[in-house]
Amino acid sequence: MSTPTTAATGGKNSKNDSAKFGASFAPSFTLNLSQNKTTTNGGGGSVPAQGGRGGHSEALLPPPEFTSPSDVRNYCNHLRAVMVTISFEVAMGAEILKGVLATVPDPEGRIGGSKARAWRVSRKLTKAADAAASAAKNAAATYAKFQQEYEEEINRVKHRARRPQGPRMDWARQ
Repeated sequence: MSTPTTAATGGKNSKNDSAKFGASFAPSFTLNLSQNKTTTNGGGGSVPAQGGRGGHSEALLPPPEFTSPSDVRNYCNHLRAVMVTISFEVAMGAEILKGVLATVPDPEGRIGGSKARAWRVSRKLTKAADAAASAAKNAAATYAKFQQEYEEEINRVKHRARRPQGPRMDWARQ
């Protein structure tokens, strides 16, 4: 029976002591769920978030009721903001996952093998973060395209909605 080297077993000079414990991987995480989630409205009061539905996707976006240009703008802006936030969180999660997985020793003892495996796994989360960022860009582009395509209708309503100009004061005539 051969004895493994000190570096592989996590001996005195090893940087990674997880090999002593059978190279198990069990990250700790905390999951906080709250049924009584509240949000603040513009008046300063607290209102239950979407009828107390918690973290469902219905609570993330306003209902898709597009009855005016401001509804389209608000929906696109809200979607963009949500996706930017999600993009940051997923990218951070990918970096954390990569860091945690890089500490797990390579089973074949290859130099850089644990980092390469961690990168390959976290790459999928990184792609998800990139997709969320792309969704945010497309949400902003949707409203821009809406303005471009429906410029005539929007301007027609804007001009009609203007208050008629009253008589101007002519200060030169005294």
